[in-house]
Amino acid sequence: MTTPSRPFAYLCLGLSMALVGSYVALSKPLVAVLPVFLLAWMRFGIGGIAMLHWLKKPEHEPPLTPQARWLLFLQSFLGNFLFTVCMLYGVSLTNAVTAGVTLAAIPAAVAVMGWGFLRERVAPRTWAAVGCAVAGIALFSLSKQEHSAHIGQALGAKNTQSLAWLGPLLLVGAVVCEAAYTVIGKKLTGSLGPKRITSLINLWGFALSTPFGLYAAWRFDFASVGWGTWALLVFYALAACVWTVWLWMTGLKAVPAAQGGVFSVMLPVSAALVGVALLGESLTGVQWAAFAIALASVLLATLPSRAALRVGRRTPHAD
Repeated sequence: MTTPSRPFAYLCLGLSMALVGSYVALSKPLVAVLPVFLLAWMRFGIGGIAMLHWLKKPEHEPPLTPQARWLLFLQSFLGNFLFTVCMLYGVSLTNAVTAGVTLAAIPAAVAVMGWGFLRERVAPRTWAAVGCAVAGIALFSLSKQEHSAHIGQALGAKNTQSLAWLGPLLLVGAVVCEAAYTVIGKKLTGSLGPKRITSLINLWGFALSTPFGLYAAWRFDFASVGWGTWALLVFYALAACVWTVWLWMTGLKAVPAAQGGVFSVMLPVSAALVGVALLGESLTGVQWAAFAIALASVLLATLPSRAALRVGRRTPHAD
């Protein structure tokens, strides 16, 4: 298995999160038409069909160890299943602003988990990049005016006073799940290729969502769904299950988890730009400033250090 170059890894990480932001923005019509668990189940099913040829073990890969099997299940359970449940129900019990500010902590959570579980050394500049990422996402979330009533309606949830305490707790759980997804993915890239990881965690996601998807499908009127919605579902499934995961795992092969977590800032940036370009939304001056801070975090995380530049200058003269 070849390790990609750092510039290519950065490109993969950035494209992955930008694509996530794009399909998040475009998935609003899907959430309005399809029940959440039915949508998740069909998404994993379509993704699984597209990746059937990725499930076969390549000759150069070692057999799956019990630890690798457990990590694959855990990554899918935390990153695919539990993250979705915690995020959607957390938003339904709070609001989009609270959710955005809470989820802004993901880069910091990834850095802490990478340091704690992978023993990665987090450089001061990477911590500064994480700080900028958190600040940029939080500032953008605070400036948003949209609410998440459509999510609450899709789930059939009611924002009752008695459950108000549960919303923020679920959002914190979503942060932990997403950070664990990145850290576990980094661990798995040491022995498995990006394509196999992508296909195996999707298979677990399909298995985990099947009971809930079947229950939702039993009572759903499929004839009421238009062809445009089905086409959007196929794009959503391929983007969410295949392209973004493969890009993310490819980038993590060459980049530490803490540094990779910084690229999550591309999610709100791309989601907002899609909203402006395709959905007729507009951005305020504060939101543009938030984007500038967020993109500064990517520059901090990816620019080569002075030590690397010194090594690069010496290398051509070495024999």
